[in-house]
Amino acid sequence: MFCSVRARPEATTPFEKDTPKRKPQSKTAAGLPAIISTAKHGLSKMGLVATLTNFYKVNKFHGFDCPGCAWPDPDGSRTIAEFCENGAKAIADEGTKKRADPKFWSMWSVRELSLKSDKWLNSQGRLTHPLVLKDGSEHYEPISWDDAFEIIASEMAPLSPDRAVFYTSGRTSNEAAYMWQLLARRFGTNNLPDCSNMCHESSGVALNESIGIGKGTVKLDDFEKSDLIIVVGQNPGTNHPRMLTALRDAKRSGSSVVSINPLIETGMMRFKHPQNPLEVLGYGTEISDEHVRVRVNGDQALFRGFAKVIVEGSHENQEFINKFTDGYDDYENHVRNTPWEQICELSGVDRDEIVRIGNLIAKSKATICCWAMGLTQHKNSVPTIQEISNLLLLGGNVGKDGAGLCPVRGHSNVQGDRTMGINHDPNSEFLDSLIREFGIKKPLSKGCDSVDAVRSMLDQEVSVFLSMGGNFISAMSDTNATAKAIRNCSLTVQISTKPNRSHLVTGKTGIILPCLGRTERDDSGGKEQFVTVENSMGVVHRSIGTRPPASNNLRSETNIVSGIAMAIEKQIGLSRIKWEELASDYDAIRDSIERVIPGFESYNERSRRDGGFYLPNPPRDSRTFPTNTGLANFIPNDLASIFVKEGEFLMMTIRSHDQYNTTVYTENDRYRGIYGGRRVILMNITDMEENSWNEFDEVSITSQFDEKEVTSDRWRIIEYDIPRGCVATYFPEANILVPLNSVADKSNTPTSKSVVVRINST
Repeated sequence: MFCSVRARPEATTPFEKDTPKRKPQSKTAAGLPAIISTAKHGLSKMGLVATLTNFYKVNKFHGFDCPGCAWPDPDGSRTIAEFCENGAKAIADEGTKKRADPKFWSMWSVRELSLKSDKWLNSQGRLTHPLVLKDGSEHYEPISWDDAFEIIASEMAPLSPDRAVFYTSGRTSNEAAYMWQLLARRFGTNNLPDCSNMCHESSGVALNESIGIGKGTVKLDDFEKSDLIIVVGQNPGTNHPRMLTALRDAKRSGSSVVSINPLIETGMMRFKHPQNPLEVLGYGTEISDEHVRVRVNGDQALFRGFAKVIVEGSHENQEFINKFTDGYDDYENHVRNTPWEQICELSGVDRDEIVRIGNLIAKSKATICCWAMGLTQHKNSVPTIQEISNLLLLGGNVGKDGAGLCPVRGHSNVQGDRTMGINHDPNSEFLDSLIREFGIKKPLSKGCDSVDAVRSMLDQEVSVFLSMGGNFISAMSDTNATAKAIRNCSLTVQISTKPNRSHLVTGKTGIILPCLGRTERDDSGGKEQFVTVENSMGVVHRSIGTRPPASNNLRSETNIVSGIAMAIEKQIGLSRIKWEELASDYDAIRDSIERVIPGFESYNERSRRDGGFYLPNPPRDSRTFPTNTGLANFIPNDLASIFVKEGEFLMMTIRSHDQYNTTVYTENDRYRGIYGGRRVILMNITDMEENSWNEFDEVSITSQFDEKEVTSDRWRIIEYDIPRGCVATYFPEANILVPLNSVADKSNTPTSKSVVVRINST
């Protein structure tokens, strides 16, 4: 039955009163504007002393890991300012002097707060006390830690294990993530969704099939050894700004850079390193040598075209192919039989351009390919990433210096979470090892990922939702459906540092448990503790917070997990897990990790070394491929793409420059020249003219999927250089238009980068 839904403001950012303003798009990333923005944000949030001390300590050997992205730090020496503009904003946000204390929550009802913008919510300061929103109440009230744990335990104890979901974000440390998954599995479930399900799950699935490991195969120093770096479906200037330093250094070492994206992003044009006065005052470094304007969802066809150039020109590395790969003949036939007309139509790129770039790839002696969510959030994301893997295998560009596959992760420890067992479908070896370590009953059923968790809550198969970090309501697709699912729960628990929208969309009872931040001193167990994280390139290293906690009532994540676990066990029966001991001695947690997870030998010793240590990576380290064939697999996939009908557009969601994941710092996008508004839709000028639309016209956007349509109102058109038939909107505002059941094949990732929409004047 057809169903039409109008978006409600309570679960997403409310409508904006003012029309946004335009300025010319910035042609240079970083430089003086980044310095000014960083200083302004730090000083306004933390003051001078805290700004200087926090910024000095970030990403240092004896400091704390940046709570922003997962881009790696140099293995050797560190600069005096080893951070980027967005990392500085994340640090300043955590170190803010403002407090969202019990007085704040008594002043504002949940309904009133839901009508505030994400920027406003984020600006209210750090949480200071455990809070409870009782059934029928409009206000959160303070509650003791013991009473909060008791409510959680009383709700969970009678449940069958799979009626609870344990979500986590990528800012959680290795130690806390390990404890979190242990709590879930002690409870008896594999319901462990995480933010990776919404971003790089497609990368993990694709690479596991292709090369036998769901991670990249490069180190940071490979960038300066490369001949060619391909950056596709990624905006480093906003989402991974420190990557621009690596690209600058690579250019200076003689590398070429090719950017592939529907949008020409500022960071890929020119970069002025903020720590180099000559660059700040001078011209900077041009990053991209070539920019390929691919249509939205045209990447798989484009990379097939590059492969066709190599195969038909006999540029393959046959020695590598014969020794280390399987399935080449089938893939070669697939490539040769793909007509150029199909490649060009699906990619939106003409043959001459594909051939020119393909020849650059053919000539390269060492090629790196980097990608992010621009590739991972389509229905055909897994085949697209496998097409990239196929291309690099053709040239032998896996397992050698200056070359390899490089999925660029978002949250600072999202890769570490997965390594620690945050996985709804864990392998049997990990589970068996965990069971041997703790003597708990093995959960046999595959758990829920993020999309399936929402479906289960909608079907009332899950009644308790626990979240350690993150902002699930704003991160997930189909905001209306997600909000309804959450409200179906009897209890929702959020372990958080600051107010966010997930605190306002709750089950019958909502609990907020405030935790320490990455920058803060952790004296659990009466002694200074440190945690570890894993970056995008598989380096595990320590992080030591040094700042005083924002409140004496805060607890560490490990301490909170332990408190929940012990309260539950009082009601369901004790295990032999020494929760309190683990929470008070992180060395004991790491000792357990060493016994359970391969690659962590001498964990405590190696984590104390400056720079940490690399986890084993067989494809990178020894050209060993733990796949079903024992070799790297060429995987042929039929080309796919989405074509819209007349009157429709293909929408992708993007981030603004002053945003990190779901956290909105300001309503500006400096690099794209958009100020004072986020409910905007970027559109090609020809599409505007054909529909008689002018810039700043107000429109509604409607998506339709599975006989259900959702309409979101009050969007402003912005003229932008984007392929015809394609539009772009910011998330989380546009998440409401991403259908819950529109997911990537195999990975179940929401298709946030390819949503078919209609646009109507209002």
